[in-house]
Amino acid sequence: MINKIVSVDYTGMVDGVKEALSKLAKEVVYYDDYPRDEEEIISRIKDAEVILVSWNTKITKKMIDACSHLKYVGMCCSLIDESSANVDIKACRERNIPVLGVRDYGDEGVAEFIISELIRLTHGFGDHMWKEGVHEITKQKLGIIGMGATGIMVAERAKSFGMEVYYYSRSKKDVPYTYLPLNDLLEEVDILSTHLPRHTQVLNKGDFKKFGNGKIFINTSLGPTYDVEDFKEWLSHENNFSIMDYEAMGIYRDEFVKLDRLIYSNKVSGWTEQAKERLSWKVLENLKSVFN
Repeated sequence: MINKIVSVDYTGMVDGVKEALSKLAKEVVYYDDYPRDEEEIISRIKDAEVILVSWNTKITKKMIDACSHLKYVGMCCSLIDESSANVDIKACRERNIPVLGVRDYGDEGVAEFIISELIRLTHGFGDHMWKEGVHEITKQKLGIIGMGATGIMVAERAKSFGMEVYYYSRSKKDVPYTYLPLNDLLEEVDILSTHLPRHTQVLNKGDFKKFGNGKIFINTSLGPTYDVEDFKEWLSHENNFSIMDYEAMGIYRDEFVKLDRLIYSNKVSGWTEQAKERLSWKVLENLKSVFN
């Protein structure tokens, strides 16, 4: 039996999973807030054998080294690669501490947010209208950068509304959508949506110039997927619009909410009750796979 499991911040674990975890450990501690600094995190996890952590809290080498009993880190979020992870994977590997993340739990909410806001913008249902007169999203050309789980789900929803879907990814995918090199994609589409790992920036001033004006740019990745100043310059053109959710704005949130024609939500689009359910059970299965 595990001695102690600590959920270091608010991870959204549902009651059924909490009950299951209580049978796997002598003690389970849940924190429903976000720690202020490194010292507070260390004080929470220093005697834990297992820590669970959301995407909001960074787990550094210093924190890992302070936990002499640590045997496993469960990321209650996606783990795409080491560079985008909020956990120091290298430091864990040096101590043979497994780290597992969860995939495919919040994509449905993200896809619904994007389609919903696109319809509101093209029809003028909200405070903004994309073009003069009401337009359908039918036949509009949508470009997706990053054809992972979220990109595929957005493409499927868009296709069902009659949109023309194109994509660019590091490699071609077995999907029923048209692959284009990045430069060609930017010149072809009127609506662009990026779905990339944290800390991945692919768009700069030249790319926004190729994309042109009178366009819609969407980002629901964890943070900017573009050079921030270049994006702000592009958005300054009167007929350009952008759609983002809460996490997509990242550390620039206070600045971005003041920008004209940036349509944003104060909610994390993928953090639905259903997403919490899917996430929680996958976190539990990951833990069980490590401790048999």
